[in-house]
Amino acid sequence: MRLHSTFNHFTPISHRKATKSRFFLGSLLACTLGISSFTAYGANAAQEKKAKMFSHDTVVELAQQLAQKPFKEARKAPKELIDLDYATYGKINYQENAAIWGGTPTKFSVQLFAPGFLYKNLVDIDVVENSHAFPIELTESSFSVPNDTIEKLLTQVGQYAGVRLHYPINDDEVKDEFIMFQGASYFRALSKGQTYGLSNRGLAIDVAQPKGEEYPLFKRFWVERPSKYQTAIVVHALLDSQSVTGAYRFGIYPGAPTRVEVDVTLFPRRDITHVGIAPLTSMFLYGGLDTPDKPDYRPAVHNSEGLQIDRGNGERLWRPLNNPNKLQISAFGDEDIKGFGLIQRHRNFDYYQDLTANYQQRPSAWIEPLNDWGKGQLVLLEIPSSAETNDNIVTYWEPQGGLKQGEPYRYSYRITASNDSPSANTKARVVRSSKGQKQAKGKELLIDYSNIKPQDIENIVIDASISKGKILSSRIVAHPDINGARVFVTFEPESTNVAELRIQLRKDEKPVAATWLYRWNSDDWP
Repeated sequence: MRLHSTFNHFTPISHRKATKSRFFLGSLLACTLGISSFTAYGANAAQEKKAKMFSHDTVVELAQQLAQKPFKEARKAPKELIDLDYATYGKINYQENAAIWGGTPTKFSVQLFAPGFLYKNLVDIDVVENSHAFPIELTESSFSVPNDTIEKLLTQVGQYAGVRLHYPINDDEVKDEFIMFQGASYFRALSKGQTYGLSNRGLAIDVAQPKGEEYPLFKRFWVERPSKYQTAIVVHALLDSQSVTGAYRFGIYPGAPTRVEVDVTLFPRRDITHVGIAPLTSMFLYGGLDTPDKPDYRPAVHNSEGLQIDRGNGERLWRPLNNPNKLQISAFGDEDIKGFGLIQRHRNFDYYQDLTANYQQRPSAWIEPLNDWGKGQLVLLEIPSSAETNDNIVTYWEPQGGLKQGEPYRYSYRITASNDSPSANTKARVVRSSKGQKQAKGKELLIDYSNIKPQDIENIVIDASISKGKILSSRIVAHPDINGARVFVTFEPESTNVAELRIQLRKDEKPVAATWLYRWNSDDWP
């Protein structure tokens, strides 16, 4: 299993001011001409002839036809662009004044990513107006570039590496970047006041399998133009890989919070046993139960701190994330799962003390199925990492039986880019997990719960269990600072090296909060 590197130079963008470029005047003229529509903005008579009728059925039909053919690798960017370093690639910026629909009545605009650096695959991007799709062509006025050589290479390539959308989510007068699609099937979404953190993915195949992971690619996008009255936008994508093709429809609602409704139809080229739907990828270096290996002025470094699962039977689970010394895979069997997500619960600066990364502004991602997903398991992978630039956390739903060759697989779900799980305020919640004081016998852990009334504490029963070893003691005390309670549990793993801990608070035989789960490992916590 390899780590996915995250390079966050694409921070939320309020339309970049155009840098000096000899293409500026051409871009400005293009924007001026683009007041009425994309066709006037950039499409000449030849491009208009390329326009084709379009609906989501178009993408489904393309995916189905593609699945009948052998997989063909996407075109790659030239080696000279792939070899660009991080700093040089970061200087290639789509011209603000070339933004599609930037000068039109619609509140949305579109900007594009150049190929190069980590982003080797070339993708096609169309815009859709009046049920017709128009290809977006890369021209000399598309990007501001650091030198003429890069300009020439990009113009020769004529394709892009991804797309990003802008909308006034923070200020009515400024269009901010709020969602981006770039790299394989990765995409990220932001809500008001947030900065990029964890990533969504279109599909995960053979994660952590001996033969290696397969990375499907969104090879083509279609972006529908909203009217000036619409506050939502639709993006379609065609997915392709060695094992499967897919048609995706993203209904995107920017705001507080931003929501993305995803409809998917997959066409497997082969039987796929290990497939992950609605995958999330994040970073957890340390915090909570995990302390840094080296001294660091920051108390916590992570994009997400816990996995929450709302099971089909109504039980809620909370699993603090871990940066283990060895690859750790956990699976939570379920049927018709109600929701799951990687949550960044702490929203205050003091918890992180990082003026650059601003981890307190990173979004959580909550996945809610919009149809019945049947039997399967929620998989969590925690991968050892020594750097915060690596995404070492992966979670996804794995349907029982996988996918079968020649049998279309359809599902839909909603992503909410919230500050916490959407249902966080309905009951007490875990706000901190930590190691307790050293004991003469046993190991102590500490869990803080908010939203527990002091008068209820004496009636709460702590149901604590361990898969191997034994629970020595448990107690609960009031925690006025968080309007809640603190729970102490002491356990003895005895001779085992790995043990699963499960703690549930009950009042009148009913759960008070999410069931707290943790895998203790002697390598991580001697």
